Amino acid sequence: MSKPILIGIAGGTGSGKTTVLEKIKSIAGENKISFLHHDSYYKDQSHKNPEERVKTNYDHPDSLETDLLIKHLQDLIAGKTVLVPIYDFNKHNRTKETEEINPTPIIIIEGILVFVDKKLRDLFDVKIFVDTDADVRFIRRLKRDISERGRNVDSVIEQYLTTVRPMHLEFVEPSKRYADVIIPEGGYNKVALEMVTSRIKEMLGEVSS
Repeated sequence: MSKPILIGIAGGTGSGKTTVLEKIKSIAGENKISFLHHDSYYKDQSHKNPEERVKTNYDHPDSLETDLLIKHLQDLIAGKTVLVPIYDFNKHNRTKETEEINPTPIIIIEGILVFVDKKLRDLFDVKIFVDTDADVRFIRRLKRDISERGRNVDSVIEQYLTTVRPMHLEFVEPSKRYADVIIPEGGYNKVALEMVTSRIKEMLGEVSS
């Protein structure tokens, strides 16, 4: 197989990165795409008690084992299968299970901090930043954390004010300058999505030929 196309999708929490990812999947086909979520690479916290785990700043680059993600991407580029960690956000720790990811023509890496580390950033052939207003992003995060992660409203608000917003301003927003394409309003920006998907179709054709 030719070298796969690596696409990085960044943007603040709740910006609509998943919607963009799904749009790319719909035009390329599931059998041609592999997905890696930066969230899967949060560091193992087995050595910490539950009270200490809750205090982890998940919006800081140091909370992630990015070197392992880089290693996995290098392995996928080389045609090797990788075993990606599975993170349990209710227990604030990795599980013992892993997810097997196989090499495909397109590999998408998604996460709020994927453009922060230069070694990771330099692996991407296409860098997309999904840019959405802060109030919309907060509402989406609030709904997600309550419904999917068993959080209550007060804890979500406290985390947003103490870590999510400050880290967004310090790390996520500045990383926007590294993007090849900035998509305002994420999946609702049909014109930008059509431009991005058209370019990916062209790149897929180049890989096939």
